[in-house]
Amino acid sequence: MSESATGDQGGSTGGTARTSGDAAQVAADAGDGTRAVRAGLPEPVKHEPTLPGPVFAAHFHLPGDPTGPYTYGRDENPTWTLLERAVGELEAPGRDDAETLVFASGMAATSAVLFSQLRAGDVCVLPDDGYQALPLVRAQLETYGIEVRTAPTRGDAQLDVLDGAKLLWIETPSNPGLDVCDIRRLADAAHARGALVAVDNTLATPLGQRPLELGADFAVASGTKQLTGHGDILLGYVVGRDAEAMASVRRWRKIAGAIPGPMEAWLAHRSIATLQLRVDRQGTTALAVAEALRARPEVTGLRYPGLPDDPAHKIAAQQMRRFGCVVSFTLPTRERADRFLDALRLVDDATSFGGVRSTAERRGRWGGDAVPEGFIRLSVGAEDPEDLMADVLRALDTSAA
Repeated sequence: MSESATGDQGGSTGGTARTSGDAAQVAADAGDGTRAVRAGLPEPVKHEPTLPGPVFAAHFHLPGDPTGPYTYGRDENPTWTLLERAVGELEAPGRDDAETLVFASGMAATSAVLFSQLRAGDVCVLPDDGYQALPLVRAQLETYGIEVRTAPTRGDAQLDVLDGAKLLWIETPSNPGLDVCDIRRLADAAHARGALVAVDNTLATPLGQRPLELGADFAVASGTKQLTGHGDILLGYVVGRDAEAMASVRRWRKIAGAIPGPMEAWLAHRSIATLQLRVDRQGTTALAVAEALRARPEVTGLRYPGLPDDPAHKIAAQQMRRFGCVVSFTLPTRERADRFLDALRLVDDATSFGGVRSTAERRGRWGGDAVPEGFIRLSVGAEDPEDLMADVLRALDTSAA
């Protein structure tokens, strides 16, 4: 679990004491809704708020030797500590060997893992169908003398390029194509070759899958998306189960200064309380939308891991407890896709995903994804399912003219 905000933590590691045994046990035994609502809360104190407000501090009172949990604002902050504990209770409930670190964005978290673990001459394996920013990361890794190999997510193809690798980066389900790979199989193969394994868990969320339980060394995610779910903050996190590796990630955060603001951290923690409600509502509606789209003749390439006939469903059902809020499909032309997006009334034409307000976009407009011009990524929000489906189907009808 991540770290407690209370008590004397000692040493020079900041606010990094493990959560109490009682709190860890509650996290391990509770249902997802209870865990999300209670995650990371401090012990109750009379007349104090249940979730303390954000702590705005660049420095802290520090007489004598610089020991104890909080010394300087780039190293630790009590608001981060509570959020880190909350994320840890979701990603790794009941584990006392996991540590969580929060970052200013998902890319900050991604960069921290890659650049803290890899050195010149190392080999890194990335997916070639993952998050659009990964090619930028690849270019930077290669300037540092790190060899980067890529392979698709589908079919566990990264297995074919693992020999000699120091780190394997998995993104499952992949964004935006929604392919899925077998995390445990890949992790076992990577560990047998001496490689670390990091899983981008952004699209699944910790209520969809827990990479550490499936053998990964790191779970990494953009908290900007469904974890916080309101489209109003940037945030990232890393959860790891190897103390030495996480010490390197922590050191990278300190050097790069890739830290979240206390207000963002507090908003994120507040938002996590509704995670289970949002994830369940959005996932149920996403499946209904996908089933409705399946009946439309103009729709091709429909993907949603929750559909029983989806190519990813078999593996997804083995390692995922929820299938997410993103549906992807292709319309015949770029012009048809643009007309469809323009006809939507309850769905915003916007990038990102996971928010309570549905969004959709034609991914080809960015130029970085290997998708058809008419490819649509639809992120299902928390609107009434009947209203949202009616809007999507009406927009399909309207755009046909």
